[in-house]
Amino acid sequence: MPDVRAALALLPRGAITGIGSLPHTQMELALQMALAVDVPYLPQLPSGNPSELMVPAALEGLPGLEASEDGACTVDLGGWETGRGELDARIDAALKGGEASGFLHGPGASRALRPFLWDVRERKLAFAKAQLAGPATVRWSSRLSNGAPLSDHPGLDAQVFRLVLVRSLALIQAIRAAGATPIFYLDEPGLYALDTSDAAHLAVLTELRLLVAALRQQGALVGLHCCGNTRWGALLDLGVDLLSFDVRLSLDAVLDEPRPVRRFLDQGGAFSLGLVPTDLGQEADPVELSRAVETSFAAALPDRPEALRQFVATPACGLAMRSVLEAERIFEQLRAARSGLMR
Repeated sequence: MPDVRAALALLPRGAITGIGSLPHTQMELALQMALAVDVPYLPQLPSGNPSELMVPAALEGLPGLEASEDGACTVDLGGWETGRGELDARIDAALKGGEASGFLHGPGASRALRPFLWDVRERKLAFAKAQLAGPATVRWSSRLSNGAPLSDHPGLDAQVFRLVLVRSLALIQAIRAAGATPIFYLDEPGLYALDTSDAAHLAVLTELRLLVAALRQQGALVGLHCCGNTRWGALLDLGVDLLSFDVRLSLDAVLDEPRPVRRFLDQGGAFSLGLVPTDLGQEADPVELSRAVETSFAAALPDRPEALRQFVATPACGLAMRSVLEAERIFEQLRAARSGLMR
C-alpha cells in the first residue's frame, strides 16, 4: 500500500476535529456536533455511562476486567486465566485473517459507533477520525486486583497490548469499509510518566512504534495525543503522522526539541494543535492563542515558515468534563483561533 502520509496534503489547512469525548447524554446531539467539523470524529459519551471512559472502552471484553464509576480498571487474575485462551485465539484469528471486525466496540462501550459509521457512509465523507486509549496509558493506569501494576504479569501485559492493537485495527477497517480515509489517534495521556532511562519504558516505546506502523499499513493516518508534558523527542520519532498536544501547556516544550521536530517535519509529519484550553476555569482569547503559536514557531524555527503550512486544530483535550454549552463555546473559540493562524 502506498504511504498514506500523502493524504495529509488533502486535508484542509487547519482542519478542525475533536479529540474524542463530548459531554452529551443524547447521542444524536453529540453526533450532530461531531459531524459539524472539517474532519468528523467518533464521539465518546461517558456521561452517565462509565463503560465509555477511555480505559474501560479500550479493554472491553478482557476477561476478569472490573471498571469503577470513575474509569479505574482492575483485572482479577483468576477471571482472566479462565478466559485468556479464548481471547488469545480470537485475537490470533483476527490478526492472521486480516479481519478484526469482531473487536469493534459493542453499544455499551461506544453508543455512537454504528450511527457514526452510517453517517460516514451516507455522507460520503473523505476523512473520518476515531481514537482509542493507547497501550502505554491502558497498561500503566490499570492494576491487578491485588493492587500491583498490570505489567507485573507479563502474559496479561502482552495480551492487553494485542487487544489494543486488534481493536485499533477494527476501528480503522470499519472506517475504510464506510468509504473514508481513517484518521486514528492513540490517546496516550499516560506518557507524561515516560522515563527514557527506564528499560521497560523503552520497550513500551518500541511497541508503540510497531503499533503505529501496523495501523499505517492499514491505510490510516495515525496521530498520537498526549495532553501532559513528556519526552517529546521520543514521541516525535515514533513514526506518527500527527502529533497532538495542548498548545498552552506543551508547545514550547515540543519546539525545544529542534532536531526531532525538524526530522518529523522533513518526513512529512504535521502537528495537531490543541489550541483552546479545556481545563475547568480556563478561558481563551482566540487572538492571543493564534499570536502565541505564531510567535513560538517563528522563534524556534525561523528558517521553517512551512512548519504551519499544514496542521490540524483541536480543543486541547476531550470535553466530557465540560457542559454542552461550554463545549459549543470551545469550538467557536477554536474556529476563531484557527482563523488567526490562516492569515
